[in-house]
Parts: sequence; structure tokens; C-alpha cells
Amino acid sequence: MPRWGIVRQCLTYNGKQCFTKTCENWYKHRGDEIMRNNPHILEINARAWLKRHERRAGHPVTLADIPADVWDKIQRNGFDAVWLMGVWKRSPAAQQIARENTDIKKHIHSVLPDFSTDDIAASPYAVYEYSVDESLGGNEALAAFRKNLNDRGILLFLDFVGNHTAIDSPAVEEHPDLFITTGKNAPHVHPDWFFQTKNGDYIAHGRDPYFAPWTDTAQLNYFNPKTREFMLSELKKVAEMCDGVRCDMAMLSLNKVQRDTWWEFIGGELPREEFWSQALSAVRAQRPEFVFMAEVYWGLEWDIQELGFDYTYDKVLYDRLRFANADSIRGHLRAEHLFQMRSLRFIANHDEEEPLKAFGREKSLAAATIIATLPGARLFSLAQLLGRPVRMPIQYINDQFAVDEAVEKYYWKVLGVASDPAFHGGQWALQETVPVYAGETSCHNILAWMWKQRHTGKMVFINYSDQPSQCRVPFKGIADFTVREEMEGKKFNLPPELATQGMELVLRPYECKIFTFSI
Repeated sequence: MPRWGIVRQCLTYNGKQCFTKTCENWYKHRGDEIMRNNPHILEINARAWLKRHERRAGHPVTLADIPADVWDKIQRNGFDAVWLMGVWKRSPAAQQIARENTDIKKHIHSVLPDFSTDDIAASPYAVYEYSVDESLGGNEALAAFRKNLNDRGILLFLDFVGNHTAIDSPAVEEHPDLFITTGKNAPHVHPDWFFQTKNGDYIAHGRDPYFAPWTDTAQLNYFNPKTREFMLSELKKVAEMCDGVRCDMAMLSLNKVQRDTWWEFIGGELPREEFWSQALSAVRAQRPEFVFMAEVYWGLEWDIQELGFDYTYDKVLYDRLRFANADSIRGHLRAEHLFQMRSLRFIANHDEEEPLKAFGREKSLAAATIIATLPGARLFSLAQLLGRPVRMPIQYINDQFAVDEAVEKYYWKVLGVASDPAFHGGQWALQETVPVYAGETSCHNILAWMWKQRHTGKMVFINYSDQPSQCRVPFKGIADFTVREEMEGKKFNLPPELATQGMELVLRPYECKIFTFSI
């Protein structure tokens, strides 16, 4: 059995199996070792979130001060884990760089013309050191935060940035050989990729090969065994504070990617083993249940999964949901099932434009229903759930948008429906849509799949187009001909002849229907 599936089996407690979070024993006895298949993960921007709580409370708030009703709401809406983004000690140099960055200030000004530069912080991904920033309450406050989650059966995930550190991280001055460096000699090519330290060493900025360098960062060199030892010790430190990590730009630390990006400075002979393979094995030797998620692009998702990651970003699905049609999305969903189960589905995170702007209102809600009912991990950002109308730079921490109550209500409804055990313990199958009559083609606009668990069937139909569309819905294997439509909460009796012939289903643009029936 693949490792990723082991920790997601149903928990046996006192001889009784707990199949779902609705089981009374799930939260109390699961400890921090189990979460459901197809888990729901909530991304929270730590600093921006605390700022919102401070405005409500009227005084400074740390991670230890979040009221119980907040935890209860996260639990009630079916989240298996919280990814708390941006807790690590921020870099003073990176903060100064952000406050002087014209693009960041222009972006914020377009949304909030009267903003204060005091509310611009360092990027969360220019990590000074892996200790919790004192403005959030430090390591002790994070421990209290984690306990509040774990007591409710929810895991805590944190960031691990493997590719680089902050430009002023202590390691930059103390151990320059851990980084891509030309020593005291100026680089012979690409001098704009480098900065010079106080000690006179030239060190490269962190870099994605397709973009300009991140000037608030210093690039680590994984061809140096000492760098691997150093970053493994950092990862182990992080693993003691949480239940899983989201590894930022994980593919940048792959041997071939490092070689192709930095070959002028590190040569072409590859290390024998991938850093991530070493790192995951070492952490799991101490924490077998620890969860690893990877931000990864460029078609390298499977490569990263094979190194042992539990979940990898599914940016292909995001792009097809945003820019393509239902047929293209269907094609992606025909990928190998194990790959599907280990994909992290999303339409929002701190890097992407908010769904309401990127997709449009109705399309974004349909896309959210898609990711909430597919196999794989399902990622939602808090700003997404609250209906933030436009993305803000992650350096801005005083985001004062108003909650869109209609959007929030829709998300709570979808999350409630998608928390049913069938969507987590059942078998998933993509369905081909059937035209209502010969030659009718609008059925191709409709995405459909089915979940089966024991005696329960769930059929999902989503018109992913801006045109009314229709198809036939066969209820093969239905037991008692009573069907419940979950989005509206209505029941109806299905005439027996329609169970095999198929019920006509007409959907408005971007309308979603989820049917529950006995099998």
C-alpha cells in the first residue's frame, strides 16, 4: 500500500471503525495521525487574519488569543487541516525592500488609496529563521494554536521554503557556502542575479528560471551536502511544531532543476539522491504520520509525488477551470487515479487572483463545487470563503475587505454537502453525459461524476458554461427511487422507468446539482 494512504485509513477505536468526522469518536480519539481521504484544507494568512481579529477585539491579538467560536466554526464546516501561512520570523531587509517596491504599492493603492506603508511587511517566503514571529505571539502561541486545532481533530500545516532564505538570514553571513556563491569574486555572468554581503561574498538571489530573481532572498545550493544537512535540520525543527508542511516551489530543489538553473556556478554532475527523498525519509522516521504538500509546476507533479509527497498542486486543473471548457476539464480528470488522489485542487491561494475577479461570480462558485467534490485534497483560502473581491499582495497585512455574505453562505453549503462520508470514503468515477435527444450537444457542457460508498450514491452535475444545457441522468442501481437534491435540499420520487431511461436535467449557466440516493 502506498505510504500516503496508510495514515488516511479509517481509525479503529475500541474495535469500532470510525468512517467519518460525524462519528462521535473521530475528534476525541484520532490524535494527530489520521485525516480523511480527500481532506478539506483551509489556508489562512496569519498576519492579515490576526489584524481582522484585532479590529474586532479592539486590542492586539496573538495566535493564542483566537476565541473558541472561531475554532468551532472551522470544525463545524468540515476542515481537516489549517494551513497557517506566514508565521515565520520576518526579515527586516525584506520588509524594507517590500515597502520600497513600486509594484506592491501601486497594487495596494488601486484597492485602498489611503493605505499606510506601515502595513506592508516582509514577504512570508523570505524566511529570516524558523521561529514564530513575536508579533504573532512566538512559538508558545503557535503551540496553543495547534492544540486548539488538534483538540477538534484538525491538523496544523505550516510553510517550509526549501529553495531560499531571506537575504539577511543569519546563515547568509555565517555560512555563505550553503548558498550559490562566487565567493569574494564578482560573478562572471549574470551579475544582476547576485548581491554582496557585508563580508564581501557574492551570493545569488533565489530564482525561478522563468522569472527575474526574488531580490529579498538568497539562493540555497543543494549540490553542497552541508546545505542538505542544514535544511534537513531546519525541516525537522518545523516538523516538531506542526502536523504537516506545504513546501514552497518544491521543484526548484530537484537536482536537474538546480543544475539547469545554476549550471554556470555549480557544474553539471548531479547528486546521487534528491534532497526531498532524503528529507521526507528522515522526518517520517520520527513522524510517520507527517503530511507533505508540494507547490509544483511544469509537469513535474508526478516526479514530486514519486519522492513521497502526499499532495501536489494541481495547477493544470486551475488553468483549465479558469480558461478552458468542460471537455478540456474532463480530459484532465481522466488521468491515472492515484495521481488524482494525490492532487491538491484549488481555485484560490495567496498567489492567485481572487476567484470572484478571476472567474466571475457564478463561474467561481461552480468551479468551487467542482474542486469540493473531486478526489484529492481540496484547498480553500479564508479570503475566498469570505468573498474577498480582489487579491492583495501577501506583504500587505491590513486587508479590510467586507464579507460577501451570499458567497460565504454558498461555500458553507458546499462544504457541508462535500463533508458527507461518501465524498471521502467512497469510490469516484467520471461519468459521460448523455444527450436528451439525438444530435443535441449542450450535454458536453455538463461535467458529471459519481461517488459510491456502501449503500449511498452521489451524482454531481455541473453546467460549466455560460449557456443553458441539458442531459439525461440515469440512476442505475437505485434502491428505493427516492432522490434528494443537496444544493436545494429537496426530495423527489423518481418514476421507476426513469431510473434506467434517465431523467431530463436542465441546468442554468454554471448551475450545480448534487443528487443523493440509495443503492
